[in-house]
Amino acid sequence: MSFFRSYIAPLLIVLIFAVAMLAVSARIFLPSDMMAPAPIEEPISSLRSLPTAHSDGVMPELSELIHGPEGDRVSG
Repeated sequence: MSFFRSYIAPLLIVLIFAVAMLAVSARIFLPSDMMAPAPIEEPISSLRSLPTAHSDGVMPELSELIHGPEGDRVSG
C-alpha cells in the first residue's frame, strides 16, 4: 500500500494535470479563425417577444402552469 501512495498516486496526479494542461493549451494550435468567438447572426431578443406576466393578480390554473398559456398551445 505504501508503494501505491509513494509512486502510483503522485504519478496519476501528474498525468491528470498534464492531460488537463494539454487540453487547455490546445487552442494555441487551432487555426486563427477557430480561436475567435462564434459570430452572432441576429440578437436573441429580436427573434421573439418575451412573454408577459399576468398583471391582474389572479393566480393561473395548474394546467396553465404545466402546459403554458392556452393561447400558445398547439392543438393536436
